[in-house]
Amino acid sequence: MKALFNKYYKKYDYWYDNNKFAYFSEIEALRKAIPPGRGLEIGVGTGRFAASLEIAIGVDPSLNMLKIARRRGVNVCLGFGEGLPFFDNTFDYAAIIITLCFVDNPLKVLQEAGRVLKKDGRVILGIIDKDSFLGRFYRKKKSLFYKQARFFGVEELKDLLKVAGFNTFSYYQTLFELPGKMKSVEKPCQGFGKGGFVVISSLLG
Repeated sequence: MKALFNKYYKKYDYWYDNNKFAYFSEIEALRKAIPPGRGLEIGVGTGRFAASLEIAIGVDPSLNMLKIARRRGVNVCLGFGEGLPFFDNTFDYAAIIITLCFVDNPLKVLQEAGRVLKKDGRVILGIIDKDSFLGRFYRKKKSLFYKQARFFGVEELKDLLKVAGFNTFSYYQTLFELPGKMKSVEKPCQGFGKGGFVVISSLLG
């Protein structure tokens, strides 16, 4: 998966330019959940989310993506989510946006997120809900990136988060139509089940 993103990093980044309403809608939903404090984005990619959300540090295995993220003003580090190159109890929150469906060991990534979080830290997940219309669309479409993804449903991820040591969940959702058909930025709403993009916030401990 690292090789795929490292090779097609420009194609990945261009998607956000070509689907601005979807991207900004996702940003608005994430803003509802991102707490104050020092943050880490696991799977920072080209830095689209970290730069907009003012997340302090990003980590990613793709050197080509990190070069773009650095140009966007993000402090970046080369590494994998399954073995984060940070000390214990370092961050107030960790954001994992889209990334979890592409990693080799999702549970290990969540456990590593918990390790580097301070007491009462939060993990913020941004996912394409497998059970939504958008999740079904991407699974059927099998695009360059998503054909290799393992999509998660919200309840499935909630169970995984509990195993990793997280609890106290809250949800926001957006993308109520296909990204290519959106004509404006959508206002996020609480819960899940209607929007294709869901933000899950969960407390450590």
